[in-house]
Amino acid sequence: MTTSKSESPRILVIDDSSDIREFIQTSVLEPAGYAVITASNGLEGLRKAREERPDLILLDYEMPQMNGIEMLRALQEQKIAVPVILVTSYGSESVAVEVFRLGVRDYIPKPFAVEDLLASIERVLHTARLEQQRDDLLNELRTANTQLTQRVQELDTLYQVSKSVTSLREGDTLLERIVDAALYLTGAMDGALIMLDPDTGQPTARVSRVRSDNGVQTPVEDPNMLTQSQSLMMATPIQIGNKVLGALTVSNKRSREILDKHDQRLLRMLSDYAAIAIENTRLLAEVEARREREKREIRQVFEHYVAPPVVERILQQPESIRPGGQRQTITVLFADLRGFTTFSASTQPETLISVLNQHLAVAAHVILDEEGTLDKFMGDEIMAFFNAPLPQEDYAIHAVRAAVRLLNATAQLHKQLPPEHRLPFGIGISTGEAIMGNIGTTELVNFTVVGQTVNTAHTLQELAPAGKILICQRTYTLIRTAFPTRPLPPVPVKGHAAPLPIYEVVVTDSATHT
Repeated sequence: MTTSKSESPRILVIDDSSDIREFIQTSVLEPAGYAVITASNGLEGLRKAREERPDLILLDYEMPQMNGIEMLRALQEQKIAVPVILVTSYGSESVAVEVFRLGVRDYIPKPFAVEDLLASIERVLHTARLEQQRDDLLNELRTANTQLTQRVQELDTLYQVSKSVTSLREGDTLLERIVDAALYLTGAMDGALIMLDPDTGQPTARVSRVRSDNGVQTPVEDPNMLTQSQSLMMATPIQIGNKVLGALTVSNKRSREILDKHDQRLLRMLSDYAAIAIENTRLLAEVEARREREKREIRQVFEHYVAPPVVERILQQPESIRPGGQRQTITVLFADLRGFTTFSASTQPETLISVLNQHLAVAAHVILDEEGTLDKFMGDEIMAFFNAPLPQEDYAIHAVRAAVRLLNATAQLHKQLPPEHRLPFGIGISTGEAIMGNIGTTELVNFTVVGQTVNTAHTLQELAPAGKILICQRTYTLIRTAFPTRPLPPVPVKGHAAPLPIYEVVVTDSATHT
């Protein structure tokens, strides 16, 4: 052994022979670098083993007051876990079995060779060191497992609490739930959440909660949580990045129970979840506000052009109205009052406007009822289109049925008017691709459609006699099984190289119910 005395293993020698004790101490152990403690009998040896806690005991068997077997039993009873080597001249097979059963690590008979004793000592100490290292590692592993289990339980509890917190959307309820969660996790009696204005840093809201026999509730008056003891009160900021949203505080001033670092860690973790929940609630409120604003804008744009059910469908699917222009296959309808120019020249303005509005109201009603979009009124002319802004099944049939109903409804209106106020409509309808979108300036914008299909419909309206409906070839293809028609000679239309085939819709009362 080359270790210094302060680092040397300490060996307790228990033997009733002073000569043997001295020989083992001075001739065997100390030359080998061991620190030596001696005892002359079992009782003294037991006391020194209890007080000194040596690294190894060399124990004689036959001793006064307490023999080796009795001392081994006493060591076990008092849980003194020190390795023992039995060094004795009294030997038998039964004694060997008994002492090994009581924990003796080795058995050295007297007289002994010094080399044998030293080898046994080194072997037992080495084994003891290995066992100690094993026990230390096992203890560390148990501690780590305990800490890990506790950590998992805390995280699971925090997850369940945070899931409950982050699922809330109502601001006041959310803030209360955050404070309740802080009281639950830390075991504190009082809690408060103070929200700050991110721009001014001034408090904007405060929520207090207290624990009582009836559970956690909002106090009638805010409790005085302030205390000079830092271990009874703790606070943590609620922040997203560098933006401080508020502060979460708990206190045990009433119960005087200590809040430790573990509670502080849980409070900080909760504050992270709380910050996310509060920020999500704010962002959700912004999204809802933006949606409501978009709905108002959509309603303002479309409520004068399309039927209320169509407006509601647009509000439910605002993404269907893409910004900017887009191509869409539509059916365009133009209707114009025949003889209006002559009528206006000989009629008083008040009467003129009244008669015009009565006719246009009839047109607007049937177009909206067929879920068409009213584009514009141009004096005595009205423009509408179908299959926009939302897709519409059988849109061409809706357009033609609107035209037929318009003529029939006008006939009914004329029964209530004097003959000189009866102005018939001429109607043109065309189907094809057009560009739809918001067209205009920032001061004045109109949702409309433009393109050759619009021009063709207007040309057909100009060609239509009073009380007649003219349609293009494509419209005819889509409605021919739904309405009676008859072909007319092709007509030249601006924008088309060759004359276009056109058809007249034969108007009957039954056609309005097709």
